[in-house]
Amino acid sequence: MLTAEQLLAAQKANVETLFGLTAKAFEGVEKLVELNMTASKAALTEAADTTQALLSVKDAQELLALQASLFQPLAEKTTAYSRHLYDIASSTGSEFGKTFEAQVTDAQKKFLSVVDNAAKNAPAGSETAVAVFKSAVAAGNNALESVQKAVKQATEVAEANFNAIASTAVNASKATPKAKRAA
Repeated sequence: MLTAEQLLAAQKANVETLFGLTAKAFEGVEKLVELNMTASKAALTEAADTTQALLSVKDAQELLALQASLFQPLAEKTTAYSRHLYDIASSTGSEFGKTFEAQVTDAQKKFLSVVDNAAKNAPAGSETAVAVFKSAVAAGNNALESVQKAVKQATEVAEANFNAIASTAVNASKATPKAKRAA
């Protein structure tokens, strides 16, 4: 049976966790706002520079060269922006995941403690039922661990795929101006 002090301590821990997660969420939002502000300022500056460059073009050949010179940096900047965005989301999600795992581990320990106490105080002859219940709890814990491992693996695969796509996009943007010049 849980005492009032245990319930109060659990409630306090839950509130602290909630505020901690809220702070992490706000940190992620702040990073996102900062990234977007930086990207917006850079885009405005580049738009002004590009406009000036376009106004100084004298012929079609120069216009094509200017267009080709703008394509690769744009792809690289888009990839860098996407990378920063992914990093912010990933780190924020990782913090939430760590907190969730810690909470689940703590809850499992507390639940197993309650089960052990109940087993010690169980009437004679109920050992089989207690063993079956403990086995079911262990199977549930194993299933949860398997899901957590699968989520981690899926995250790693997604990150590897993101890196591969970003690398391919940058390499393709580098190859495009060469292909145009060859044509």
